[in-house]
Amino acid sequence: MPRSTSTFAVTAADVDAAAARIAGSVERTPTARSRTLSDITGAEVWVKFENFQFTASFKERGALNKLLSLTPDERARGVIAMSAGNHAQALAYHATRLGIPATIVMPVWTPQVKVHRTAMLGAHVLLDGQDLAESASVARHLEAERRMVFVSPYDDPAIIAGAGTTAIELLEDAPDVEMLAIPVGGGGLIAGMAVAAHARRPDVEIVGVEADRFPSMANAVRGEHHHIGGPTVAEGIAVPIAGTLTTPIVESLVADVLTVGEDSLEEAIDLFLDIEKVVAEGAGAAGLAALVEHPARFRGRKVGIVLTGGNIDPRVLATILLRGLVRGGRLARLRVEISDVPGALGKVSSIVGTAGGNIVEVAHQRLFSDVSIKSAILELAVETRDRVHAAELSAALAEGGFPTELLGATVHDDPTGHLPG
Repeated sequence: MPRSTSTFAVTAADVDAAAARIAGSVERTPTARSRTLSDITGAEVWVKFENFQFTASFKERGALNKLLSLTPDERARGVIAMSAGNHAQALAYHATRLGIPATIVMPVWTPQVKVHRTAMLGAHVLLDGQDLAESASVARHLEAERRMVFVSPYDDPAIIAGAGTTAIELLEDAPDVEMLAIPVGGGGLIAGMAVAAHARRPDVEIVGVEADRFPSMANAVRGEHHHIGGPTVAEGIAVPIAGTLTTPIVESLVADVLTVGEDSLEEAIDLFLDIEKVVAEGAGAAGLAALVEHPARFRGRKVGIVLTGGNIDPRVLATILLRGLVRGGRLARLRVEISDVPGALGKVSSIVGTAGGNIVEVAHQRLFSDVSIKSAILELAVETRDRVHAAELSAALAEGGFPTELLGATVHDDPTGHLPG
């Protein structure tokens, strides 16, 4: 039984006050039903597009609420934060807009594009620390030394309340949703949304979603000790320790915390771009990833998900899209044995073209293979309609006298093949 929200660090009244405070200074982002995502997942899916904020993430809500809560003396002293991503950009943007000095400590490995964006938004960027914990330590030292105000990415009542305004808008636009699937890092977003949703719709079931390599909140609320760490495309929720203010709220108001793998996160990013024509970062796609990986948990329900942000490295996005083509069977790899004579490659190309395939890459191997010295191996990357078509190409080549093997046709096996063409 959930305990009274008045015992939490943030109340529904705090979220309401935050909504009034930030109104007109952040986007009231749209919430829309996705017919195709609903068909794919078996749930009725409603998406709130927080990637439409100016800095492309929900973090603006909490950052602005915190800044507007500062006293004149605190504003003059300035703010400091540790962040390698969206919190940095949100705080930099609104602090500059309000004339508040802002310093952001970022780990030395932070991608240069994020460092540049944060600096361009007006913050002083300090690269210090080999990881987020070391950067946080540096920020805390400067907080004390220079009397600046430290702004946590998630473990601050004003940050939590600001994030919670997301739920107010979502429930206004989709009042019949039965569940909310919310990405979880330190827990600021889900804690704020849970408090706001509980006050308005106590019957709404709230589910958190973490990357399975960073199950910090699941560990905290279940008393478990699963390993934390490892590379993840969802770096925005790659938080090693759940918040001290957020954890009690999640324990009381959140029904479940699911974890999702890298395969599902990649597929969700791909689906958002392919279906909704919007860019989602890994953390931003976690809610949809939960519906992909745990369909039985949501099937037949009206589910609200938050696309929390769209700040993704273009190179990472490009790789994910290509892997999505492989996963959906639209890019296949064929290993073809040919006689090492003039014209053989042309015949192979002719067969592939006649069968409707499009060769995009060819590797011609004579030395490093186990075939006859009179033969050679071709490895073809071929655009196909789907996996059935790839198998048909393989059969056509074999019938034409070229023994062919259809190599690992998927990066991650997707037996449903539901990525649309």
